[in-house]
Amino acid sequence: MLDYAALAALSEIIRRGSFDAAAAALGVTPSAVSQRIKGLEERLGQVLIHRGPPARGTETGLRLMQHLDQVRLLEQRLDASLHPPAVLRLAVNADSLATWFPAAMTALPVLYDLVLDDQDHARDWLRQGQVSAAISSDPQPVPGCDVLALGSMRYLALAAPDFLARHFAAGVTAASLRAAPAIIFNAKDALQSQWAQMAAGERLHLPGHRIPASEPFARAVELGLGWGMIPESMAAPALRQGRLQPLVPDLALDVALHWHVQRAMAPAMAPLTAAIRKRAAAELRP
Repeated sequence: MLDYAALAALSEIIRRGSFDAAAAALGVTPSAVSQRIKGLEERLGQVLIHRGPPARGTETGLRLMQHLDQVRLLEQRLDASLHPPAVLRLAVNADSLATWFPAAMTALPVLYDLVLDDQDHARDWLRQGQVSAAISSDPQPVPGCDVLALGSMRYLALAAPDFLARHFAAGVTAASLRAAPAIIFNAKDALQSQWAQMAAGERLHLPGHRIPASEPFARAVELGLGWGMIPESMAAPALRQGRLQPLVPDLALDVALHWHVQRAMAPAMAPLTAAIRKRAAAELRP
């Protein structure tokens, strides 16, 4: 039987980054927190916290934190008055969080702990047992998990009119794409490269700026810093007002999204899954 007081201390340390902050959150002394973690590590024979600063969970520590979150969610399903409220850790891609996903989050009375990752990689967090569910472009289910197809997020390759005139006056070609700076979310972001391969018919190395946030990314494109792939719904106002234009009209990139959820957690998360399905049906393409 696991010591759930010790698991609560472990969870607070990982989320808050220090033993002192965890102690304050739990209303105990830092010494008491240290003793709980020491006892848990000795019992399991594993280090659970990289002492930092900041303090970070080991792989086993993160799995135990996730286990506690799941137990609390199942308990809250039985009695909504339980305190502290359950924490639900999910992996979500930034563009979903910036557009359609937040409206679904009100379906469960929990505290959300969101991990932002590229849609091509979010499923890895679920496979490692570090989240209860994930939005992913990968349709393959993780063992012990269910997967639900949500629809496709349409991305458009866009740029400011001045940028288009400056870099693509002679058209969108392999040469012009190699020369014009792109806006890239981070090292995992392959959307610009995928679209460029569609447009040019060959794989290209793209120069670019890295801007790892959806709204600043779109703003940078609008200001003429580079071209980039922006969700259709996010770009709609700027397109209507002429602040953004497509590099190639009618050449869009659709990314299918899927909701992966741990099977053991599916009943407790059913209201959230239903809300996600409803929002996705309204916001994504079939």
